Amino acid sequence: MTTNTISSDAGADRRTFAIISHPDAGKTTLTEKLLYFAGAIRLAGHIRSRGEQRRTQSDWLDMERARGISVSSSVMTFEHTGLTFNLLDTPGHHDFSEDTYRTLSAVDSAIMVIDAAKGIESQTRKLFEVCRLRDIPIITFINKMDREGRDPLELLDEIESTLALDVSPITWPVGSGVNFYGSFDLLKSKLYTSSAGRGGAYDRDLSLAGIRDPELDRIVPPDMVNAFRDSAELAFSVYPAFDPESFLQGHMTPVLFGSALKDFPLPRLLQVLAEYAPAPQPQPAEPRPIRPEENRVTGFVFKVQANMDANHRDRVAFVRLCSGRFRRGMRLKHVRSGRALAVNNPIFFFARERDLAEEAYPGDIIGIPNHGTLRVGDALCEGDDVRFTGLPNFAPEVLRRIRLDDPIRGKQLKRALNDFAEEGVTQVFDLVSGNGAIIGAVGQLQLDVLSDRMQSEYGIRVGLEPAPYATARWVRSNDESAFKLFIERERHSIARDRDGEPVFLARNAWELSHTKDKWPAIEFLETRERSG
Repeated sequence: MTTNTISSDAGADRRTFAIISHPDAGKTTLTEKLLYFAGAIRLAGHIRSRGEQRRTQSDWLDMERARGISVSSSVMTFEHTGLTFNLLDTPGHHDFSEDTYRTLSAVDSAIMVIDAAKGIESQTRKLFEVCRLRDIPIITFINKMDREGRDPLELLDEIESTLALDVSPITWPVGSGVNFYGSFDLLKSKLYTSSAGRGGAYDRDLSLAGIRDPELDRIVPPDMVNAFRDSAELAFSVYPAFDPESFLQGHMTPVLFGSALKDFPLPRLLQVLAEYAPAPQPQPAEPRPIRPEENRVTGFVFKVQANMDANHRDRVAFVRLCSGRFRRGMRLKHVRSGRALAVNNPIFFFARERDLAEEAYPGDIIGIPNHGTLRVGDALCEGDDVRFTGLPNFAPEVLRRIRLDDPIRGKQLKRALNDFAEEGVTQVFDLVSGNGAIIGAVGQLQLDVLSDRMQSEYGIRVGLEPAPYATARWVRSNDESAFKLFIERERHSIARDRDGEPVFLARNAWELSHTKDKWPAIEFLETRERSG
């Protein structure tokens, strides 16, 4: 757990980062092991471990534990080597891309985890593009070298060609699969290996004179060590030396080969993160970007989670601090409402565990318990009004009607749907015709989470039935008379989102295309910017 009071100079000792990957690449295992090597937990419970004593710290929803997947972003604050790290663990499943997108708006760097056997996968590519849009520097960790995988040079070439990134290997694998002996640090000439030999877990460092050091021949069989030397020399000659400035600009990624399950070379990964990842960066906002060195406190809500503590039915807003020194008890202006908000019980997170935050600095993530006052996109500030940008809603890909098995629970259902819509689990569209509500989700797994949490957290049993619509688009126009006529003529297909914004619901792709052609003065939007 973090300490209650942390000193800082404009957040210079903060490293706020996310871990991104395709499902099953090993992201949650890596998260657990980084916490373990940082001394934040005593026992790393990887994603497939069993028993109450080896539960993962970052997955806390019942459904996550049951299915072995991450479906909700979590935050873990810890200290290591004099720095404060804010680790944001993101959902890997594509059905939760909106939650991941919002989480990436709150970080300054990211670790991209790639499966050594599968290389760049679809979700990895999508998440990388989100990072690129925000110029987030990326450290690449190629995982599962203790299993049979692709050639390291082939993997680096794929990263270069697919993601248009310069790659600079920091560590190089010595063998792979059952013949994996460890990772060699190309910058420090150090071997991270196991005293148990091949297949063992990392437990020793050997400082060497280089890849030709005879000590390697005493550890690794001749055919394996020769293959390592050949490929490492080729990597030296083909790929550029690591350039920290190019990394910070988003043009280059340092690459480490290893195994999160066997701990290779996780202390080195933490070191690279500490040495090269940026301190808090300016945040995009209107009327101007917010810089961390500014004296007045500003921050924005990037996530809201209901029922983190089922016993208290709490609701917590996750706030990224962007400038100033925050102190518990401060009164901050809630820009959307124009009212002052007293922040008396801010918290630091360690997954579901929490601790009072007496003070916090740029880059820190604090939780603010509230009863619905704070929403995603909201800005909090001491000075002039500010609006943070880059936190959109996405048009859902799955639309359903919701059936309440017990009609007298209608009030509880409305509250639950509002909570889930705020979290980004689902969206709710109320038909202007008065024929009920339509539930929208990015994917089917979101609907599974909705049903599961409805029952476990609210005691409501619901059914999800097909809706007569296939897709949704927010609509707007600069032509007020044309827009009014459109709303009237298409009334049977118009709904309002939870902010009252108009949405067009199309029965199929043809109807959407036809309606666009029919109403050229109307814009049909796949995203809508949240604002606070």
